[in-house]
Amino acid sequence: MYPALAVWQRLAPDAPQVLWVGGQGGMEEDLVRRAGVPFRAIPAAGLHGVGWRALPGNVWRLTRGFFAARRILRAFRPQALFFTGGYVAGPVGLAGWRVPTLLYVPDIEPGLALRVLTRFADVVAVTVEASRAFFPGKRVVVTGYPVRQEVAAWVGRRDEARQHLQLAPDEPVVLVFGGSKGARSINQALAAHLEDLLALTQVVHISGHLDWPVVQAHWQSLDPGLQRRYRAFPFLYDSDMGAALAAADLVVARAGASVLGEFPLFGLPAVLVPYPYAWRYQQVNAQWLAQRGAAQVVADADLADQLLPVVRTLLLDSAARAAMRAAMQRLAQPHAADRIAALLRDLAAGEEG
Repeated sequence: MYPALAVWQRLAPDAPQVLWVGGQGGMEEDLVRRAGVPFRAIPAAGLHGVGWRALPGNVWRLTRGFFAARRILRAFRPQALFFTGGYVAGPVGLAGWRVPTLLYVPDIEPGLALRVLTRFADVVAVTVEASRAFFPGKRVVVTGYPVRQEVAAWVGRRDEARQHLQLAPDEPVVLVFGGSKGARSINQALAAHLEDLLALTQVVHISGHLDWPVVQAHWQSLDPGLQRRYRAFPFLYDSDMGAALAAADLVVARAGASVLGEFPLFGLPAVLVPYPYAWRYQQVNAQWLAQRGAAQVVADADLADQLLPVVRTLLLDSAARAAMRAAMQRLAQPHAADRIAALLRDLAAGEEG
C-alpha cells in the first residue's frame, strides 16, 4: 500500500485519471482516501496457508472479486495496471490480463501471489538486485523501495524532528515499532525492560491499536520523569512517521519491506525482529541488511531476553552505530518512486520497450 501511494504522489502533478482498487475493510481504504485517491473495494481473500474449512469461502470471495474487478475495469478502461501485491491483485490481474501491467515486488523474495501475477506483468520492478533471480525471462528493473514524500521530507532534520515529537535534543532516541498493526512480542519485551531502557535513552514507541490500552496504562503508571522520556502512540501517520525516523538514533522493528527503503533513506541503524509466522519474507529482508552491516537480527523467541542487552550495547558503542549508519546510507535509493512512476507512464503510453 505505502509503495503504491509513494508512486501515486510522483504521478499526481501531471497524472491521468487514477483509480485504486483495494480489498473490502481494513486500514487500506482509510489511508488511501486520506491521501485523496479515488478508491473502489472488491471482495478478496488469501489461499496460501489457509485451512480447508476457510478455503471454500475464500475461493468464493476471490471469484466474486474477479467479476467485480472486471466490471470496474470495463467502466474505467485503464491504459496501465500497477500492482504491489495483496490479495486483491489476483482477481484484478486476471480480469485485466490484456492491459499493460507493471508489477512492483517490495520484499526481496516475492510471495506466492506476486509470483502468480508475474505471468500478467510486462515489467517487474524490484527493490534490490538479488530479487532479479526470481523472475527469469521477464524484463526486470531494479528501482529501490519508494518512500512517500511526507516521510522523505524529514531526512536530515533531526533537531526539528525531536522538537516536533517533544524530545530532548541532546539525548539518544530509540524508535520501537512493529508495523502498521503493531507487534505484541515487541510491545511486551519493551514493557518488561522499559524503565531500564529509559535510564539509557528516550523511547518513541508505536504500539499499534490492539495493544494501545495496555501501553497507555503503562505510560500513566511511570514516574513523571520517565514519562517525559517515553513518547508512545498507537499509530503515526504520514509526516509524523517521518519525524520519528529522523529523530531516532536506533530502531527496533519488524522486517517488512519498508525497512529496505525507509531505514536506508534515513541512515538508521536497526535491530530487526522478523515476524516468525509469515513464511520467510521478513527473515530474508533482515538478513540482507545484516549481511551488509546495516542491522542486527534478533529472533522473535529471543527478544524478551535480548532486547535490553542488544540495545544497551549499541547505544554505548557509538563507533558500531556509526558504521551501521554508514552501511544503511550506502543502500539508500531516494529516487525509487520516480523510477517506478516513469516505468508506469511508459507502459500507459505504449513505450514499455
